[in-house]
Formats: sequence, C-alpha cells, structure tokens
Amino acid sequence: MNDNGAAIRKATEWRGARLALATVVSTWGSAPRPRGSHMIVHEDGRFEGSISGGCVETDVLQRAAEVIGGRPANLETYGVADGDAWAVGLPCGGEISVLVQPVSPEGFDPALFERIAAESEKGRALTLSTDLATGLTREGAGEGQFHNRYDPPRRLLIVGAVQIAQSLSALARAIGVTPVVIDPRGRFLTEERFPGVELDDRWPDEAVAARFPGESTAVVTLSHDIKIDDPALAAALRGPTGYIAALGSRKSHAARLERLAALGFSAEELARIDGPAGLDIGAIGAAEIALSIAAGMVAGFNAKR
Repeated sequence: MNDNGAAIRKATEWRGARLALATVVSTWGSAPRPRGSHMIVHEDGRFEGSISGGCVETDVLQRAAEVIGGRPANLETYGVADGDAWAVGLPCGGEISVLVQPVSPEGFDPALFERIAAESEKGRALTLSTDLATGLTREGAGEGQFHNRYDPPRRLLIVGAVQIAQSLSALARAIGVTPVVIDPRGRFLTEERFPGVELDDRWPDEAVAARFPGESTAVVTLSHDIKIDDPALAAALRGPTGYIAALGSRKSHAARLERLAALGFSAEELARIDGPAGLDIGAIGAAEIALSIAAGMVAGFNAKR
C-alpha cells in the first residue's frame, strides 16, 4: 500500500501554483519505495512525498523544475551506476523508473487530486491510468497504460471505549492507522480517556455504516455488550471491511456467531470475523491484548495486498 496521502493533501493545498508530480512507475530488485509512490513539487522548490527515500530526489527535483518550466513529461530510470551510484543512483542495488509530469490538464489534471480525496471519504479506492509516452493521466484503467490505485487511508473503528481501546488506539496511531472510538456510553467515551482520538457516540451500527468501511478499514468490537458489539459486527459484515474482529472467549464467540447467523449471515460471511480477536501471543493485560489485536489487523490488511 502506498502512503501518498501527504503528497495528495499538499497538492490540493498548493492548487493554483505551478506543480510537477513525480511517480515511481516500475521497480526492480531492492527498490526503496513501491510502485505508485508520489512526490509533488512546487514551483518554488518545496516538495512533499518521496520516490526513493532520498537516493535520487535531487535529480528528480531538477527534472521537476524543468517540467514546471515547460518541458514535456519525461521518464527516467535510476539504478546502480559505477562511480556515481551515490550521486544519481540506487546504491542499494535496485532500479526504479520515475515519471515526472506537469500538474495540468496536459498531464496530471489537478481535479484528480480532489477525485481521489472524495472517493477516499466514501471509503472507496480510485484507479487512474497514465500513458507513459505522453504523460497524460485519466480516471479509469486504460489498456496498456500504467495503473495506480489510490486506496483510502487505513482506519480502525474501535467499538467499546474500554481500557484495551486506550492502548489499541495509541498503537494504531503509531503504525499509521487512524483510530476512531465508538461508544454510546458517555461515561466511557471521554476526551480525557482518549486524548487526540476521534470519538463517536452514535449507536455502533449507525456509526460504522456512516463511514463506508472498505478494504482499508478495520472494525474491532471490545465492549462485551451484545447490544453494542453485535450491531457493529453486522454493519461491518455488510460491507467489504478489510478486517473484522471481536474480543471474547471461544465460547462467547460461538454464541456470537449463532446470534449473527440468526440475522441471516452465512457461514462464509461469519468466517470473516477474527474471533477471539488478534494473534495468539499469550497476551496478558490490556496493552498486550491490544498489541495482539493490532498485529492481527496488520496481518489482515496485508493479506489483501
């Protein structure tokens, strides 16, 4: 999964200025950044994002300045270069091809950044295709062109503002997953207990459904209250939610599956629920249980890559 969120947000912020967009369009060997990674460059030299972790950025910035100045989009391949690998190359031994194109209707249309953001808000991915010969990018998957899929940022909807949720929300933020804690019980759901975390006091079925959970969203229930947990799980199962988990013993999970089956969910659908939640690491205490759940979530996300 590419972490292009910062570059896309900055491109939207800089709209109206002359910009260039650098994109990794192919990789080979020990490439430092994955295919599809972006770096956005402002006409004044500022930039956001990365296409090589620092190995070839200086050269790409020069090419971006030339594109901003009117040069057509250009494609360059970087790899190990005898004698100058550290200057313009990848001393790690890999190889990447980078397309630098203008942010304009003749290259990467500025409106496409807004389209990516709009689809992301709805929990949906957007695919763009680029003609590498012309540097023209359009929405959709064009045949024989470079395709880049923009997935929504990873989110974790934590249902139940319990002690484990405090540790889990902190772990999620540390690994780049945005947590949201959902609980209709006001005494549990307080800013003091969850500083800096988005809180949602709606009933979980409404709160989960309103966020359009897709492949980049995880839903984890922790409350041990079936009136809270079951509706959240049902809402998560009705969408293409990337990871679904429920805390509890094997016995309580079996009873949970029976209740959800009575609502009409099939055995195949119910198998999507990781229960008991997380990887079996022999966890003891809230922080270790949260760690096991976070690990299970990451494994669930990455299994779909």
